[in-house]
Amino acid sequence: MTVELNHTIVAAHDKEMSALFYERTFGFSYEGRLGPFEVVKIPSQSLTLDFVDRDEFETQHYAFKVSEEEFDAIFGRIKVDGRAYGSHPDAPTNGEINNWGGGRGVYFRDPSGHLLEILTQDYTPELFADD
Repeated sequence: MTVELNHTIVAAHDKEMSALFYERTFGFSYEGRLGPFEVVKIPSQSLTLDFVDRDEFETQHYAFKVSEEEFDAIFGRIKVDGRAYGSHPDAPTNGEINNWGGGRGVYFRDPSGHLLEILTQDYTPELFADD
């Protein structure tokens, strides 16, 4: 059997609102309620994001590799929604995108404050050689 990530639990201030945000923004499939979770499936994988309500939690970073066409569509929805975005995890509101590794990338926050990233190219060690 091949090992694959099946699901991850994502803490949210409002699990249903978060699930619907990921469905709308990324085009993921909102599967509805499963026990205490609101579940969103990433259609190209068996991976689900299982949102659960929490009052307090540390925000996380979730990065999604997308095609150039998907980048345009997702980035377009981010801008239509009026979401702040930026080119770097330390500058997620500078209104710019990056072109690291010959691709494009952008950071933005979900309704619960998690830092999201979409990128079109994998990162390579050369990108971080000066760090």
